[in-house]
Amino acid sequence: MSMQSSDILPAKQARSRNRLGKKQQQRIWNTVTFIVLCGVVVPFVLPFLWMLSTSFKTLDQTVRFPPEWLPSPWMWENYPLSLTEIVPLYRYFWNSIVYSVPATCFAVFSSAIVAYGFAKFRARGRQAMFMIVLSTLLIPYPVVMIPQFILFQRLGWIDTYLPLIVPNLFASPFLIFMLRQFMQGVPSEILDAARIDGAGVIGTFWRIILPLSKLGLIAASILTFSANWNDYLGPLLYINSRDLFTLQIGLTSFVAHRGTSHWELLMAASVLATLPVLIIFFVAQKAMMQGIVVTGLK
Repeated sequence: MSMQSSDILPAKQARSRNRLGKKQQQRIWNTVTFIVLCGVVVPFVLPFLWMLSTSFKTLDQTVRFPPEWLPSPWMWENYPLSLTEIVPLYRYFWNSIVYSVPATCFAVFSSAIVAYGFAKFRARGRQAMFMIVLSTLLIPYPVVMIPQFILFQRLGWIDTYLPLIVPNLFASPFLIFMLRQFMQGVPSEILDAARIDGAGVIGTFWRIILPLSKLGLIAASILTFSANWNDYLGPLLYINSRDLFTLQIGLTSFVAHRGTSHWELLMAASVLATLPVLIIFFVAQKAMMQGIVVTGLK
């Protein structure tokens, strides 16, 4: 018994040392990973911080060399001035909302319908059709830009938001792929039980698929809204009237008027332009990350 006890004690001590060694290695690895990630993030964060800092400066401070990071004094009035002083940015904010919100809702909902079909319906040629849909992602936008412009011109849709909103009724290949991957994780037994209870195709989609795909829909909505909100080429092609300019075109108009002589106002306007996307992202950050991770795993 004494021999066995003497053998067990060194074994326990060795296991304890191994656990401590692994914890130490994990801490070192976590520290190295954190330092590397901070180094990667810095080039992306610095321009935003400089824009934020410049938005609170006076015009003289924006052109000083060497540059100053902290404004003195803090010019809070740059923000209300940027909305009204040179161009009516408040109007362009509203125009961007009028364009981005319907386009996002239509794109996500129509893509969810198509993704549901590809994920849960069995039909001959389904996989081939899905590959054809995905292959459209490889087509560069300049290839279809001129034919689309001619089509919308003949329909009389130029200088309206219709060319920007109506195409979203026909789904997005990227969103179809993303939501299909998510919907494939919904157990088929739940759908079978819904059919037994008398739910039809539409009822199953509306009451079962959409609620269970909430995380994927949130992630798709945020990505789509961000793309529409920051869209520059689409409004530039189809919008001619100044009263219909979106925010991104409005910022260009800002520069065209007197933006190069009012960097502080331009930076304040740029900060305001990024706020809606930042607010939506931080509010729904957890759901978005979970939706993307689950989609990738599926």
